[in-house]
Amino acid sequence: MKRFLIPFVLAGLIQGAGTAAAAEKLTVLLDWFVNPDHATLIIAEEMGYFKDHGLEVEMIAPADPNDPPKLVAAGKADLAITYQPQLHMQVDAGLPLKRIATLVATPLNSLVVLEDGPIKSLSDLKGRKIGYSIGGFETALLSKMLEPHGITTDDVTLINVNFSLSPSLLAGQVDAVIGAFRNFELNQMDIEERPGRAFYPEEEGVPAYDELILVANSDKLEDARLKPFVDALEQAVQYLVNHPEESWKLFIEHNKALDDELNRRSFAATLPRFALRPAALDRGRYDRFAAFLMEQGLIREAKPASDYAVIID
Repeated sequence: MKRFLIPFVLAGLIQGAGTAAAAEKLTVLLDWFVNPDHATLIIAEEMGYFKDHGLEVEMIAPADPNDPPKLVAAGKADLAITYQPQLHMQVDAGLPLKRIATLVATPLNSLVVLEDGPIKSLSDLKGRKIGYSIGGFETALLSKMLEPHGITTDDVTLINVNFSLSPSLLAGQVDAVIGAFRNFELNQMDIEERPGRAFYPEEEGVPAYDELILVANSDKLEDARLKPFVDALEQAVQYLVNHPEESWKLFIEHNKALDDELNRRSFAATLPRFALRPAALDRGRYDRFAAFLMEQGLIREAKPASDYAVIID
């Protein structure tokens, strides 16, 4: 009898080992609190795609949004969400980071004014007050956008409004804001019945870029968990665009506090901007944006795309 039990016991042990191996833990540090920009990750979790690929993914919102890439670079977390422009500057600062996937494949950043206000074109901004949240990149965007209209940042008054972008615009503290996300602030203003008008950087001379990306430590790109993670993201985004209503329900089921009009609108506005092929890499886009940032004095050297991003095979 014992002789017959042994194969079954061994089979059970092997199956148990396979299950343990299948539940590989992976930590993803978000760039901010959970919001519609993270829908691909949430759908992958809620639909069980991470689990199907043998992963147990923990998503953590940061206390400080500047910390996640630094923690990944220091080997204290597996992956972090950041932004392509920031990645160029992080690599320039010496952080060992590489983009392995894209979540939102178009810029979300924009310059916003009141729709019924006096600013009808960017040339109308001369002598006006412009609010911003983060110096450096946002002011570089603004400088490039104003350039074709014969205006420099010396011709406007820049005011740091922290993260109070649309409120400062609605209160009349500023005439425009740079750094407003077109899928969020525009909807927020519309809900408050003070609609805004957006000017888009990529239509005003700024090279297009990936808004939201996932980065890993450059020294850990052989991690066997990365490929199934990216594969699960692709499954998730396919479900997301094929079943938007069901995806919205899953999204708010994950976090019921987000079930409001602003998040519903933002979710819909972000749908066409999700990366349909998260692993795909446009090297030319990274080359062009590195050249732009160097031209703006934000990085010292425009490195080749391979220094910033990889395709996980």
